Amino acid sequence: MMGVCLAIVSAGAAPAAPAESAPADFYAVPTPLPAGAPGDVLKSESYPPALAVPDQVGPWPSGAQRIMYRSTDAHGEAVAVTGTYFDASVPWTEGGPRPLVVLAPGTQGQGDQCAPSKLFAEVVHYTPPLDFSVEYETIQAYALLSRGMDVVVTDYEGLGTPGVHSYGDRRAQGYAVLDAARAVTRLPGSRIGDDNPIGLWGYSQGGGATASAAELQDSYAPELNIRGTYAGGVPADLRAEAVTLDGGLGIGFLGYAVNAIYAGYPETRGEIDGATSPYGREVLDDIATQCATETIARYGLHRSSEWTRDGRSIAELIDALPNVRAVVDEQRIGRLTPRSPVLIAQGRNDDLVPYAQARTLADDWCRLGATVEFSIQELPPIAPGLAVGHVLPAGTVLPYALDWMTDRFNGVPAPSTCNV
Repeated sequence: MMGVCLAIVSAGAAPAAPAESAPADFYAVPTPLPAGAPGDVLKSESYPPALAVPDQVGPWPSGAQRIMYRSTDAHGEAVAVTGTYFDASVPWTEGGPRPLVVLAPGTQGQGDQCAPSKLFAEVVHYTPPLDFSVEYETIQAYALLSRGMDVVVTDYEGLGTPGVHSYGDRRAQGYAVLDAARAVTRLPGSRIGDDNPIGLWGYSQGGGATASAAELQDSYAPELNIRGTYAGGVPADLRAEAVTLDGGLGIGFLGYAVNAIYAGYPETRGEIDGATSPYGREVLDDIATQCATETIARYGLHRSSEWTRDGRSIAELIDALPNVRAVVDEQRIGRLTPRSPVLIAQGRNDDLVPYAQARTLADDWCRLGATVEFSIQELPPIAPGLAVGHVLPAGTVLPYALDWMTDRFNGVPAPSTCNV
C-alpha cells in the first residue's frame, strides 16, 4: 500500500522523459507453460536501469535483468511471474558469500503498466490524463545494493503478465517472493547459488508478501537459505484493512483486493455480483487497469458503500457473504511459523494499516515459537486519513532495517521482543 506515497511525493512533479521501456513481447507468457519446477527461469534480458550512472566497470549501483519465472498461484497451479534482478556493482564487504535480498514491492496498482520491472526502466510513467507512476521502490532497492547485496524485485502474479493481479492474496504473493529467489539461483551466469544467504524485504503490500513468504517457506521452499525477513506495515488481516481504508485516500486499494478475490475465487462471484451496484462494477473494472496514483486521484476519500446495491460497506459485506468471508479469512497471516527471524516494523499511528492487527501478527508468531522483533515507530498522528502515518515509518525504520538484515547475514543472533 506504499503506492499512496506517490500522491504525496509526486504532487506537482513534471513527468520526465521515459528511458528505454520494456518490450511488450517480453511479458507474453509461453502457452502452454513448459514443464518445469517453481522458480525455473522462462526468459531473461539485460537492460540499464534508468537511475544508474555508467562507470568503467558498468552501471552503478547495479546492472539489471528482467526475468520471467515459473511460480504457483493460490490454488497450486503453475503461473508465470516477472521481476527484475539487480546485481550490485559494489563489493559485499561483510562475512561470507554475497547475499540476495528479495524485495516485495508496495502497492503499485493493478494495471499491467504498473509492473516494477517496467517502471525501473522509466522512473516516471505518464499517459494523460492521470496515469502517472513513479517507481518509489528504487529507494529501498538502491539502499540494499549500496551495501553490496544483490536484489530481486518481484512483480507478483498478474502485474505485467496476463490476468488480474493477485493483490493481497497471501499464498500467491508469498509464492512469488520465494520463487523469485529460486529464479536468481537458476539464472544463467548468476553469481547467486544455492548456498548464498537470502533475505526477504518488504513494506506495506510488500510487508504482507514477505510475511506470508516467511511462514510459507517451510512447506513450499525449505531448501532456500533464508536468514531473515523484514516485514514493515504488514496488512496481515484483510477484514481489518477493509475498515481502515474506507473513506481514506487508499479506499481504491480495497477495490484491488475485491478484483483479486473475484478473479481468483470463482465461488465468490455470485455473491459479489449480487452485492455490487452498476456504478460499483464500473469502479472495480476501472481500477483494474490503473496504477496507484490514478486510483487515489479518482477514488480517494470516497466510501465503499457507494459501490454496493444497499449501501453496506465492503467490511459489512465480508461479514454477510459466506464465500467471501471464507476467502478473506484465508488471507489472514500469522497461523504458520516462520523458520527464520522476522523484524516487524509498524507505525503506532499508521492510517492505512492498523497498528492492532500488526501487533496481533507479532503475538501470534511469538506464541508459535518464532523469533520476532516488533519495532514500533512512534510518530504522532499527521493528517489522519491521508496516509502520512503509513508512509513516514517506512523511512524512519529504513536505517535500522538495513543494519538488522546485515546482522542476519553476518550470523549475529537475532533480537526478540516476544517476552517483553
